[in-house]
Amino acid sequence: MTSIGVGSAGFMLIEDYTFAEAFYMSMITISTVGFQEVKPLSEEGRWFTAFYILYNIATLAYTISVISPYIFEGKLKNVWKVYMEEHEIQQYKGHIIVCGFGRNGQRAVRDLLASQEKVVVIELEPEGEHENRIRNENLKYLHGDATQDELLEKAGVRKAKALISSLPKDADNVFVTLTARGLNPDLQIVARASEKNTGQKLIRAGADSVIMPDEIGGSHMARLITSPEIIHFLDLLTGDGPNPMNLEEIHVTRLRPKFRNCSIKELDIHNSTGATLLGISRGKGDYLVSPELEVHLQTGDVLILLGSAKSVKNFMDTFT
Repeated sequence: MTSIGVGSAGFMLIEDYTFAEAFYMSMITISTVGFQEVKPLSEEGRWFTAFYILYNIATLAYTISVISPYIFEGKLKNVWKVYMEEHEIQQYKGHIIVCGFGRNGQRAVRDLLASQEKVVVIELEPEGEHENRIRNENLKYLHGDATQDELLEKAGVRKAKALISSLPKDADNVFVTLTARGLNPDLQIVARASEKNTGQKLIRAGADSVIMPDEIGGSHMARLITSPEIIHFLDLLTGDGPNPMNLEEIHVTRLRPKFRNCSIKELDIHNSTGATLLGISRGKGDYLVSPELEVHLQTGDVLILLGSAKSVKNFMDTFT
């Protein structure tokens, strides 16, 4: 449209054409159809037409140079893929957002996907930087700065159930936590911290839990020397050992109605499924560890189970 406007104005000023005549001349010049001129051109009109043709050739060449990579190098496919992923994310509800896809972020995503959670990753580095990027239909990827409100909105923060902020800089994690809490007061937020004094700032910013990977790693190494068997047992629970076990939490509302008020003795979980009931959470930090057989389940209880994948599946098939 700009080219047509320039041509029409030029023909009207130089050749004293009417708007309709100038518009017609611009169209036949741009399209190179070779129709007859409205009126014979003056010398100034010929010079203008020559430069006008060169201008349009240059514009066309630039347009082709911009469009061709999208057609021949697959960029159009990538643009479409990003658009479709963003559109699909907008339909998500109850998903988990992971900000930062470094070592900690990748491990968190791997475990979340193993639990069949829907995950949206926000990462500043280009996608190609992550050679070991996890491929899964439940994982969506947004490229950009997680501290930007707009990107958190694109990730569906208002409808998400949880957010993990594992960015490398503590200040960025504080900012993401503060922003996410403001956008979704009910969001569960877990944040990473490198410095101890950052932990309190994250809590004040709205984080529900703060994790310090370096401190945990150091304690883990020390316990490998002082209490190696305990660490090896914990490795089983995290799936890192040779015969991994599963820790599962089952809300009492997921049980069949006839089991929701039974006693531990009546359920007989271990003998009927092979899984072990480690404890019962009754909210607000109230736990019953190795509950007595006479204890009855109550509304709001959460069962903490330990067992192999097979025994946990047996429990789900039997009681839910």
